[in-house]
Amino acid sequence: MAYQNIAASLSPQDIQEIRAALQTVQRKLPFLITLSTEERRKLVKMGDKSLAFVNNSITAAQSNREILPATFDVEELVRDYQLAAALTELLTSMQQITEQVDDTLMAVGSEAMTSSLTVYDYVKTASKKTPGLKTVAEQLGERFKAIGKGKSAKTPVS
Repeated sequence: MAYQNIAASLSPQDIQEIRAALQTVQRKLPFLITLSTEERRKLVKMGDKSLAFVNNSITAAQSNREILPATFDVEELVRDYQLAAALTELLTSMQQITEQVDDTLMAVGSEAMTSSLTVYDYVKTASKKTPGLKTVAEQLGERFKAIGKGKSAKTPVS
């Protein structure tokens, strides 16, 4: 669906319910960890292409236990694989939602900024003739003072 102007809102109850749902997800995944960049770098990675390899190695391990050391835990390998498969499925869904939230945030942020720049342009113009608007124009103009240091901010003309 092509992007169009977004006219939506979230009620406080909606936000509360979404937060509760996210907390439920976190409670259902108490084993999640956070890895440092260094830890991530050192780990052997299992991507999509490796799923078949791991699945086939499970079959080989289950069929040929006698060739593995007695300390090798085939059941742990199976649990790791099953958890990895389940988390991969969940991650795909979560990434889709995250991407949509991010895209929507970018779009509505752009809409708000574009409209605000229009308001600022009108306030600047009107402040030259309307008493009391100079302070408002200066307040709005604070947003652009750090940009360009001496260069005028480009605002849309409506």
